[in-house]
Amino acid sequence: MSVDAYLWFKFLHFAAFISWMAVLFYLPRLYVYHAENLDNKDFVIRVKYMEKMLFHAIGWIAMGLTIFSAIMLIIAKPGLLKEGYFHLKMTAGALMIAYHFWLFYYLKKFEKDECKKSGKYFRALNEIPTILMFVILYAMIIMPFKM
Repeated sequence: MSVDAYLWFKFLHFAAFISWMAVLFYLPRLYVYHAENLDNKDFVIRVKYMEKMLFHAIGWIAMGLTIFSAIMLIIAKPGLLKEGYFHLKMTAGALMIAYHFWLFYYLKKFEKDECKKSGKYFRALNEIPTILMFVILYAMIIMPFKM
């Protein structure tokens, strides 16, 4: 793979990751509003639509492009697999994928009006992607220079 192609895949990876993070940050916030306003039927209808569109129209695509571009970067530089910092990044990435599916679980619960979790629960849940993002940034920016 040429250097130009590598840089374009890196660009795509960063852009997709930022888009995916926006979904992972905002969707739990919508869940907070949803959980705290169950008695407001008009609001619930509106927030269900917002949740569904955010997750399906942006979330799946952004996650897919993040994973695809990561694979392309590994193909371009297979030596990355030998780096300790890269293993930390991949572990955090795998946890983000699991978190994505955890949010999907709650999306389905809210769609069926079966979610009984509180707004406080979703506020706490909303901290997980922040922690994972910091782990990834640390792995990519600090760790390579400490090794």
